[in-house]
Amino acid sequence: MIKLVASDLDGTIIDNHNSISQDNLEAINNIQKKHIPLVICTGKTYALSKDICKNLHASFGIFGNGSQIIDLTTGKEIMKTTLSYNELKSCFSVLEKYDLHIHAYTENSIISPKLTYMDLRNSILFPNKINFEIVPSVQNYLKENNTPIFKIIISSTSNLSEVKAELEKFTNLNILHISKTGLYKDNVINKEYEYLDISPLNVTKGSALKMLSDYLNLQKEDILSVGDNINDIEMFKASNIGAALNNASDKVKMYANYITKNTVENGGFAEAIYKFIPF
Repeated sequence: MIKLVASDLDGTIIDNHNSISQDNLEAINNIQKKHIPLVICTGKTYALSKDICKNLHASFGIFGNGSQIIDLTTGKEIMKTTLSYNELKSCFSVLEKYDLHIHAYTENSIISPKLTYMDLRNSILFPNKINFEIVPSVQNYLKENNTPIFKIIISSTSNLSEVKAELEKFTNLNILHISKTGLYKDNVINKEYEYLDISPLNVTKGSALKMLSDYLNLQKEDILSVGDNINDIEMFKASNIGAALNNASDKVKMYANYITKNTVENGGFAEAIYKFIPF
């Protein structure tokens, strides 16, 4: 019996046009009628996700790919993990020889030299939800300001595999390599690119979901998770059932127990809910 539903947002509940299908909305309403908590698990920070979580009446939120857990019914922060200055320093020492776009996330702001990739996307989608600090150098800004950083994002239109490999060799961090190309093109800014999502070691959606399930005295067998991207794989591993949407990448589907016939636009999230929860 499923006692908790954990779900990604973009590409899972929300489509590429930032819309939610009626089927997905009805499925969310139905699980709430059964008093099954909905946990939103997203790479976004809480500031960027707060309103959508409220609109979906989510019970808990896992933000920044596992950097923060919040009880959305009370506002209580259950857990928060940020990058240390030494971790940031090691990361920047590797990146010095590359000409890459870097932006950083604090709890309430995005620090960037220029809005052009994910930071531009967020400025379009959430213009009044978070502060955008444009600085000459992100590295110098972080050195001069004692600001807790949840994660940094490295973006490029070129392949970032070599950069990721070098970062993994010289730093002790969690690094996700995500592609926004082809079917996964960023339609909000009409651009194809890749990015590295860099957070503290062992910080993943899966580790945070395990922590939350322990906090709620739930077992892995009680959890259904739904997702579509690389950062959802660890969430699947922390769940009894991991359901990948039809629009998910092939690598994500390899780790799923179930693959929906429908995409996010056609109610793929709802299909996963009705498959595993009796109504």
